[in-house]
Amino acid sequence: MNKKQPGGKNQAITPTQSQQSTVYEQPHTLSIHLPTPGNLPAWPFQKIGQWRIDVNKSVEAWRHGMRIWRKEHLTRIGYDDAQYKRKELLWSQSNYVHVQMMVEDRYFYNPITGKYTIDKYLDDLKQRYGGIDSVLLWYIYPNIGIDDRNQIDLAHDLPGGIEGLKQVVSDFQSRGVRVFLPTMPWDNGTRDIGCPDWKAITDLAAEVKADGINGDTYFSVPHSFRTASDETGHPVVLQSETWPLADDALAWNNQTWGKASTSTIPAVSKLKWLEPRHLTNVENRWARDRTDDFHYIFFNGHGYNAWENVWGIWNQFTARDGETLRHIASIFRRFSTLLVSPTWEPYTTTVQQGVFASKFPTDHATLWTIVNRNEFDLEGEQLVVKNDDDLIYYDVWRGATLKPRIKGDEAIISVSLEAKGYGAVLAVKRGSESKDLPDFLEHMRELAKTPLQSLSHVWKSMSQEIVAITPTQKVRETPTGMVIIPAGDFVFDVGGIEVEGFMWEGVDFQYPWEHSPRRTHHHHMSIPAFYMDRYPVTNKDYLKFMETSGYQPTDDHNFLRDWVGGKPQPGWENKPVTWVSIEDARAYAAWAGKRLPHEWEWQYAAQGTDGRLFPWGNNWDAEAVPTPNRSRKSLPPADVDAHTTGASPFGVMDLVANVWQWTDEFLDDHTRAAALRGGCSYQPQTSHWYFPQAYQLDQHGKYLLMAPSKDRAGMLGFRCAVDSVI
Repeated sequence: MNKKQPGGKNQAITPTQSQQSTVYEQPHTLSIHLPTPGNLPAWPFQKIGQWRIDVNKSVEAWRHGMRIWRKEHLTRIGYDDAQYKRKELLWSQSNYVHVQMMVEDRYFYNPITGKYTIDKYLDDLKQRYGGIDSVLLWYIYPNIGIDDRNQIDLAHDLPGGIEGLKQVVSDFQSRGVRVFLPTMPWDNGTRDIGCPDWKAITDLAAEVKADGINGDTYFSVPHSFRTASDETGHPVVLQSETWPLADDALAWNNQTWGKASTSTIPAVSKLKWLEPRHLTNVENRWARDRTDDFHYIFFNGHGYNAWENVWGIWNQFTARDGETLRHIASIFRRFSTLLVSPTWEPYTTTVQQGVFASKFPTDHATLWTIVNRNEFDLEGEQLVVKNDDDLIYYDVWRGATLKPRIKGDEAIISVSLEAKGYGAVLAVKRGSESKDLPDFLEHMRELAKTPLQSLSHVWKSMSQEIVAITPTQKVRETPTGMVIIPAGDFVFDVGGIEVEGFMWEGVDFQYPWEHSPRRTHHHHMSIPAFYMDRYPVTNKDYLKFMETSGYQPTDDHNFLRDWVGGKPQPGWENKPVTWVSIEDARAYAAWAGKRLPHEWEWQYAAQGTDGRLFPWGNNWDAEAVPTPNRSRKSLPPADVDAHTTGASPFGVMDLVANVWQWTDEFLDDHTRAAALRGGCSYQPQTSHWYFPQAYQLDQHGKYLLMAPSKDRAGMLGFRCAVDSVI
């Protein structure tokens, strides 16, 4: 530990006025109180000059106390390490780079060819930051709740169904990447699965041969999942999400993922201290500079959740962060057996201010990981270790052999550290070097030729494009079933109701007049006259289209799912057609000589020019909309003409709270999404994570698009527009 350090929060080594070194625990970090140096009074160092405190004299006492605490604490929780000895689960201990992947990512699935593109997805990550060790296939949130499909249903609705998912898992595994499936304890408002969650997801994991299960929002994945998984004959790794992990659950949750310490002095991971074989994949989904995260994982020997597609919002690594992760992962993968050392030593002795190191010793070799928390480069002496003339030292961050300065029984090691940079030192017995070590050092030497600080750390949001809507032939007379929407000036004022993303750039949509995606939008515009369907397209309308055109989508999973024998159910003729993708809606519109409306046209037709919140005015009118359905099962939509008081100023009907309606599609390099308008009558309960409603006319939903099989929904329909010569 360095002799002069800045202070930190109680998540790490923190100076106080105490003259006795004491220990205590936080949910996921370990801290100490340190005495002030010598007999000097505490106050000038505590309040003003925390950087002057000499912690080297006290850190060994802290480690001694923490070893005693660890032994006692493991006894108190009755800890059994059997799950960390199981051969089929050992891979979790070196699962360093994990990624939560949205199945809607266009690098993973090509909607044009209808094919999964696992190689494209993995090749991109390999090129940008060295690749991944595992992937969490995320196919549930944020779209779940638009109808009554539950989390298991949505797995079945992936392109190719369960057989397609099985092939995806196999394709990842053939590239050396392990696969996790998600489970959500909060999904109790959609269709009842019919069995306990732990049986449903472990059966699915066994069927598709997945490697792990991620417990979304679980403090710990319950032991019932461990039992159920083992009973399938295909045991998987359990990965809990939230911190703090219940301590006793450490015994069967081989992995976690959660947040890093951001204090100047990096904190010690409590879970790593209790069980060195337990790996946490740190995530910081909204971070634009991941330096704190990387310092924390390098200091603790933890992994990273390289999450960039966050619910369809692209928060990419900067070039500097990508190369940093490549360096860290290269070292961790090569020396994984050292990083699980039962005698790892955080805060090993360092020389310079703001430099911190951890020691991972084994009988055959020792690895030191070093982080420079300073904003400037540091050259020269960094580590002080016990001298052993039989050891050879290597700078494995830069790929060089080291020659320490010997001082008595100490070896003082010099390495160069970039500002906010990293270092790693390896010590091995002479003659015991592995045959591949020279090749690895050459690899690191090549990486080190490009200083991390020379790479860009500038973050930019990813630009979106709106998918063009081809104008129709302009007509003069009002088409049957439509109403004229006169030309006028309109203030298009709307915001996205996504659950997450705050007001960050990159959230929601980017309209043609904007420079980047953002959550709120305000734009004055002149809208030419056009015609709008008075009512949403009905089942009767769509049946005529089917019978006349012979339309049949290539991907027909869930297509018109609520029809029977190729026709609407009796009495459903006048209900809005649902279970149609945006492609199915466009096909109908083209057949009818119409098009889907732009979102601003939909809002103008619903709102008029006075900025009202609902088609009928500014106050909610329960009589103007269907009765909300809060049961676990979707009910049929209301007839389109059932609520006559819901008309807009222009006479457009059934705009709000019956079925969602398709409008514009937006895309960037990684994600497609549609602006949905109007909300629906289905309101699943038990969680705020379900797809939120957008009943107000200044709100829209962002619905992620993957493939028609998954995009079609039981509470999602559409209406059409036609251009006017008026």
